Amino acid sequence: MAGGSFGPAGVAKERAQQYQGKVTASVIIACMVAATGGSLFGYDVGISGGVTSMDGFLSKFFHNVYEKKQHAKENNYCKYDDQGLATFTSSLYLAGLVASLVASPITRSYGRRASIIIGGISFFIGASLNAAAVHIAMLLAGRIMLGIGIGFGNQAVPLYLSEMAPTHLRGGLNMLFQLATTLGIFSANMVNYGTQKLEPWGWRLSLGLAAVPAFLMAVGGMLLPETPNSLIERGQEAKGRKVLEKIRGTSNVDAEFEDMVDASEMANSIKHPFRNILERRNRPQLVMAICMPASQIMTGINAILFYAPVLFQSMGFGKDAALYSSASTGAVLFFSTFLSIAAVDKLGRRMLLISGGIIMIICQVTVSIILGLKFGTNEHLSKGYSVLVVVVVCLFVLGFGWSWGPLGWTVPSEIFPLEIRSAGQSITVSVNFLFTFIIGQCFLSMLCAFKFGIFLFFAGWVTLMTAFVYFFLPETKGVPIEETVLLWRKHWFWKKIVGEEMESRGTPNGNAVEMDEAVRNIQ
Repeated sequence: MAGGSFGPAGVAKERAQQYQGKVTASVIIACMVAATGGSLFGYDVGISGGVTSMDGFLSKFFHNVYEKKQHAKENNYCKYDDQGLATFTSSLYLAGLVASLVASPITRSYGRRASIIIGGISFFIGASLNAAAVHIAMLLAGRIMLGIGIGFGNQAVPLYLSEMAPTHLRGGLNMLFQLATTLGIFSANMVNYGTQKLEPWGWRLSLGLAAVPAFLMAVGGMLLPETPNSLIERGQEAKGRKVLEKIRGTSNVDAEFEDMVDASEMANSIKHPFRNILERRNRPQLVMAICMPASQIMTGINAILFYAPVLFQSMGFGKDAALYSSASTGAVLFFSTFLSIAAVDKLGRRMLLISGGIIMIICQVTVSIILGLKFGTNEHLSKGYSVLVVVVVCLFVLGFGWSWGPLGWTVPSEIFPLEIRSAGQSITVSVNFLFTFIIGQCFLSMLCAFKFGIFLFFAGWVTLMTAFVYFFLPETKGVPIEETVLLWRKHWFWKKIVGEEMESRGTPNGNAVEMDEAVRNIQ
């Protein structure tokens, strides 16, 4: 069989050059509808920071923070430091972490659509609870339901996009998830800019409008076709081939279909994917599933997007100016994603990640120097330096938007063999939520303690992760999703681990030569 020499770890034959088909309207529409799941994540990221700076919201639920905010001589870096306020923001991501683990077996057993629908319904319930909240318990219950929705959505949507997209456009179509995320952030910024004038109830409208993308995601999930990979994995080969022919626009899909059948046979031989993912032959993918999402959050981007209005107000911007500045960063993030979509399948993943990392390092060090020299604990930045900070932050967001923003989701979703793909994506989402929870919970305290050094802290992490990509991440551009497993045997470092594992397991059926030839063809 095609996968003989890999055992249950991917297909061994390289059939990419035999793949047929074109970009069809059906696959574009399906990917666009599915990608709306990203808008849930983005809308919450964007809305939280604006709501937590609104006087009506603070006076009702976090009166101590509201009182501190009114003191003009309060330490600029510490005026919003409150663990209760941080818990409001971060509780969602702790719930999302647990939900993503639950979503993994559901996504594998019942398909990607099932998790997308569950995610939309849960998020809709959470948005309704938050909009109607009368006490802190109701507010946190709503946040937990939002987290469940995002956990299911972030588990299923990137997989759906990767599996539906043709190989040569997988990077660009997968980035529709990030594009929807950035559109959600920008939309939330615009909503906050309008609702902050509707005191004291504008925050309810901000939180309640999250029901709109949730409704679109739930209804869209009901109308979408299931991915052929998932259908074949669940024994519906005829239906899977029919969907594959439709989305590729041709009946000549034998090579791609055979890869999916081989991968599904291997997948069905694995009864415990979370145990299997710990095996040595899957070590590179496991490392990427942990390091990529962790690195994405440790850029500091979520801290900036969560608390942008709070951050800008701390620097002396007025309330309106702070929201306007945060809206500017949301707009930059949205439009920068288009650059990534246009470049990812031409320049490759590594080039974007490394260049984006360099830009982010320069910007964070620059902001830290400006704040360290020109911004005291009881002073405001001058107008000129305030504008400069906003410009540099926007450049930072630009660098993130074409690199770690979309690719932090794209790369993990395309490197796992089918039998552990849901488990791998679940780990990716869980790690993302874990680090998002930690940063969300700690950022306000870190800002108070580190002051301008907070940006140097994140710059250090970006330096480490840029070096990590340079040395340890192989290029996946143009490699079929069911054949990315072959890349690790050729990589200068990972071949020492994966190669030794293959030797210890043997190469039955005389397929060693076949596999080596496949690896060379991939390269």
